[in-house]
Amino acid sequence: MITTRAKALLSGVTLSVTLAGCTWVDVKPQGEKVRVLAPQEVTHCRLMGRVTSKTAASVLVFVRGREKVQEEVYRLARNNAGDMGGDSVVPTGPLIEGEQTFNVYRCINP
Repeated sequence: MITTRAKALLSGVTLSVTLAGCTWVDVKPQGEKVRVLAPQEVTHCRLMGRVTSKTAASVLVFVRGREKVQEEVYRLARNNAGDMGGDSVVPTGPLIEGEQTFNVYRCINP
């Protein structure tokens, strides 16, 4: 027989694991057309600026999947680039603990 305490612990663990896999960042309308590109793809584009995106790399004691964290950071960068009038972002370095910096470019009608 499972005790009330064991049920509560199991429920808490299940919730934490579920939350650890979730994506909480939606792409806003201004970020929908922003692309994530490689440096060689923006040689004829105009540099608009730089953004740093950060999201939670862990929830409570659970480390979130790297792919989910990367996806959220890309979404945040795309949203910010859209706010700046950019249409492309290029990572300037690796994803570290849920944070990554991007250069923002305008490639269409630079």
